Amino acid sequence: MKENLVIVESPAKAKTIEKFLGEDYKVVSSYGHIRDLKKRSFSIDVNTFAPQYEVPTDKKSVVDNLKKLSKEAKTVWLASDEDREGEAISWHLYKVLGLTPENTRRIVFHEITKPAILEAIEHPRDIDLNLVNAQQARRVLDRIVGFKLSPVLWRKVKPALSAGRVQSVAVRLIVEREREIQNFKGDDNFRVTAVFTNAEGSEVKAELNQRFSTQEQAEAFLEKCRSVNFTVQDVTTKPQKRVPAPPFTTSTLQQEAAHKLGFTVA
Repeated sequence: MKENLVIVESPAKAKTIEKFLGEDYKVVSSYGHIRDLKKRSFSIDVNTFAPQYEVPTDKKSVVDNLKKLSKEAKTVWLASDEDREGEAISWHLYKVLGLTPENTRRIVFHEITKPAILEAIEHPRDIDLNLVNAQQARRVLDRIVGFKLSPVLWRKVKPALSAGRVQSVAVRLIVEREREIQNFKGDDNFRVTAVFTNAEGSEVKAELNQRFSTQEQAEAFLEKCRSVNFTVQDVTTKPQKRVPAPPFTTSTLQQEAAHKLGFTVA
């Protein structure tokens, strides 16, 4: 029996961390979340919005093993990620395993190196309930929107469609924007550009900082310019900074290859 049990999310991390901590520590994985809302029921109290959790069938053996190991250890270290999902995993572990504040430590680290792991062990903290509540609110909203709106879509639009806390709002924004585009009434305008040549033969291109609403107005302005002498009043010289394009990602490489070389994605 080892005195310290460290629980992480990923099994890939467990073996590496165990090497860093030594013989007094056993490191195991929760394989992500160990419980969630019940799948076949709404699982939300509509009056209090309290969630109703269960341990999924595929996680029962993991939970049974963690319960056994946590009872044998003097101290349990919850080492899930620091985001809201990771904080919720630690909270669920605390509840499901029946842990107590006296024998539980919450640690976080941002890299899988020995100094980072040892530093985390030296500075444990409590479970951040604000992050836990944020994760629970997200999960509850997902269930409320999905369970209540998806059946409406099946009846009114098309079977197998789904509604979601994020995707439904995003679709509405896209639809509203597309309607704005379709209803947009454009106005034609005309701009005037000119190329001036000085006595030495150097050319300067310039554009009038005014737009004309009709072609007749633009042509009338050009007629007035026929007999006018133009002069340069001031010349300003200043350095210009050019930033190179960022390195390619897969998608930008494909886009550039298609644009410049005519390559297909394949």
